Amino acid sequence: MAQRIEIAQVLSQSPIGQTITVKGWVRAFRNNRFIALNDGSGPGNLQVVIEADQLDEELVKKIKYHACLSATGVLSASQGAGQDIELLAQEIDILGENNLDEYPLQPKRQTVEFLRQKAHFRMRTNTFGAVFRIRHSVAFAVHKFYNDNGFFYLHTPIITGSDAEGAGEMFRVTTLDPENLPRTEAGPIDWSADFFGRATNLTVSGQLQAEIGALALGKVYTFGPTFRAEYSNTPRHLAEFWMIEPEMAFYDIHDNMDLAEAFCKYLIQYVIDHNYADLEALDQRLQEEEKNLPKEKRRPMGLIEQLRFVTDNPFERITYTDAVQLLQQSKPYKKGQFEFPVDWGRDLQAEHERYLVEKEFQKPVIVRNYPKEIKAFYMRLNEDQKTVAAMDVLFPGIGEVIGGSQREERYDQLLERMHEAHVPEEDLWWYLELRKFGGAPHSGFGLGFERMVQFITGMSNIRDVIAFPRTPGSADF
Repeated sequence: MAQRIEIAQVLSQSPIGQTITVKGWVRAFRNNRFIALNDGSGPGNLQVVIEADQLDEELVKKIKYHACLSATGVLSASQGAGQDIELLAQEIDILGENNLDEYPLQPKRQTVEFLRQKAHFRMRTNTFGAVFRIRHSVAFAVHKFYNDNGFFYLHTPIITGSDAEGAGEMFRVTTLDPENLPRTEAGPIDWSADFFGRATNLTVSGQLQAEIGALALGKVYTFGPTFRAEYSNTPRHLAEFWMIEPEMAFYDIHDNMDLAEAFCKYLIQYVIDHNYADLEALDQRLQEEEKNLPKEKRRPMGLIEQLRFVTDNPFERITYTDAVQLLQQSKPYKKGQFEFPVDWGRDLQAEHERYLVEKEFQKPVIVRNYPKEIKAFYMRLNEDQKTVAAMDVLFPGIGEVIGGSQREERYDQLLERMHEAHVPEEDLWWYLELRKFGGAPHSGFGLGFERMVQFITGMSNIRDVIAFPRTPGSADF
């Protein structure tokens, strides 16, 4: 048998005249002769032609949608329309039959809601094949960007005793028997009897531990799973998701914004450069989905156009105070079209963020210097004593994609903010000591990996950009 070649390589190199072997899954079978074969290596199918003298009735019966087969033959210039090359099969072997009477997927358009219930098969479809090839490219680009910019990859713990966000919505990690919990004399659970000798949870962020690395190695980043036990069934939330969190010593808020902008543009440009065919397929899918929708419900721009919107424009930078003033002066505000109120001291909602990006500036926006009351305790207090050096990066169609800040490096101010936020100093004694012994100005941010993949692919539900979504009531696969 000839050496197997992946279909993406065959389509890009077109070694016409060579005898090759390809293996993959049947995407279509026409006229009992023409097989569209795909092996997942790219969005393109290779046409495999069964020549007349190779026709076998028993074989033909087994060539069904998503059956797996191996085909060996001579690669030739195509005689028909729709493809440049085709494989003239000399030998076909069925590697895995498919009983279409029982198979849940059929050769027709399936809804993403249905495919979500069949997550063990959905990657075989054109849409999800494109999504997960792009997810790989974004992940690879993350590591390449930081490696090329002198960062060190730090693995922060998944099991932690601290709550970086102060939200309290965390998954408990314990080996205690729920039917026989040890208790103190006062009645509460005695966590000292647990595996770690204290209460522990799945992490919501690697940021606090990454600061340890930054204050020793200069520039570090984390890229790992994080968990939130927020009971939310929206298209924007997952219970298990991945976060990218760089931390940099000697960076102020402006350095932080510069890095965030460069990082976003790099990830998107990498996908444009390496997955353009996948983007075209997803862009076409969106156009088909939206062609019958009223204009006001359609996306403001096509998928690839939206990606170029980010890469080709310098990000606008404004303060939170300026953002509030602009929103209060806007037509939607004056006409009562915003669902949520706009007042200084309130957090901006997605509708406000999208207005700033899509209408006011028509470019991505970075908003900085938020009221301290709506931001985390570790963000650096500004001289006005009312705001902190926080920043959010806003994109079209989705709103916030990055949240970050210059960290509070001053011991006394950090301790005071912890008290105000009711964060027990005994739980974060080591975090305080980073400021006490050789502390330094430093900054960092967090990028939700799935949210970025969702933006790049144009998928409307975040559950469709992670292979096996974890959501309330669902931990299948």
